[in-house]
Amino acid sequence: MALNNRYEFMYFVECIDGNPNGDPDAGNAPRIDPQDMHGLISDVAVKRRIRNYVQVARGGEPGHNIIVQQATNINKFIAQAWEETKHDPKAKVKEKAGVHDARKWLCENYYDVRTFGGVLSTGANAGQVRGPVQLPFLRSIDTILPLDVSITRMAVAGGKDDFSFAEHVKWEAERPEDKLRTMGRKQLIPYGLYEGRGFVSAHLADETGFSDADLSLLWEALLGMYEHDRSSSKGFMSTVPPLIIFKHVGTDSDPTQCVRQAKLGCAPAHRLFDLVQISRRSDVELARSYRHYELTVRLSQLPAGVQIGFAQFEGGKASVSWGELPKGLDWVKVE
Repeated sequence: MALNNRYEFMYFVECIDGNPNGDPDAGNAPRIDPQDMHGLISDVAVKRRIRNYVQVARGGEPGHNIIVQQATNINKFIAQAWEETKHDPKAKVKEKAGVHDARKWLCENYYDVRTFGGVLSTGANAGQVRGPVQLPFLRSIDTILPLDVSITRMAVAGGKDDFSFAEHVKWEAERPEDKLRTMGRKQLIPYGLYEGRGFVSAHLADETGFSDADLSLLWEALLGMYEHDRSSSKGFMSTVPPLIIFKHVGTDSDPTQCVRQAKLGCAPAHRLFDLVQISRRSDVELARSYRHYELTVRLSQLPAGVQIGFAQFEGGKASVSWGELPKGLDWVKVE
C-alpha cells in the first residue's frame, strides 16, 4: 500500500564499554565533535545495520534484496537490471527508457534502494534515486570519554607463509616465550546514549514504491538492528525503546485536501522534535545506563494534524501505540 503520510521519528542508541562507530581517519577512535566532546554515530553506520537486519529477517523474500553488501560490485546489479528489463547494458548510447526501467526494477527488488535511494549512474547506468528515508548523524546526550586501551594476545602469527607444520613447530621452539606474544589496542567509550532522528517523505515514496509494509519493516529494523550485530569491539549496544514516531494525518474535512496535508505535513520537523526532551537525572553524576536519564514528551502540545506513536519490539516485530505511552517504559514521562 502506498505511503500517504509524512513522518519524522526519534530513536535512542545505547553503547556500553564499546566503540559505537569508529573513524578510520582517526585510528578507528569513536567519532566525536571536537568542539563540545559529544559523540557521533554516522548515518552510514545505522543504514548498514538496517540493511543487515533486513537480510537476516527477510533474506530471500521478493523485493527485500540488499544492493549495498559487503565486498560486492554494485555495477553487476545495475547490469542485471538492464538485462531483466530487456535492454542492452552494453549499448554505447543509453536510451532514457533503459535507464528508467532499470531504476524502477532496482527499486522494486532492492529494499535499500527504494528506502534510502542511491547513486546508480555508474556502470550500465540506472540514474539516481532520491530515497524517501533520510537519516542524519546521531549525537550523544552527554559528552563521551574515548579510551585507547592495550590488550595482549598470548600467541603470534609468525614464520614464513610457505612453512610446513614441522617447520612452524621448529620456528616456535627456537623463540623465547615472551617473543610469542603480541600487543594490540582497543578503542572504546565507557558509556554513551545517542539520540537519532529521521525523516520519511511520502512524495519520494511515490517515486520509489516505498510502502506502508516497508515502513513497518523500517521500524522493526531500527528497534532490532543491534540484536543481530554483536561484536566485542561494539561492547553492548542496543536501541532503547521507545522509537518515537510523528505521523502527519491532516486536519481538513475534505478528503482530498486532508491527503494533501498529510503528505506535505502539518508542522515543521523542529517543532515536533522540540516536544521531546531528554536529560540526565539530577541525582546522577555519571550516566552508565539509559535509566540514568529522563525522557519527557510534551503530548499536550502536539500540533493539530499530527499523531504521535511509541514503538517497541514485541513478538518479533515493531508494535506501535498511537496517542498513549505503553506500559513498561518507566524512564519516559508524558506531560
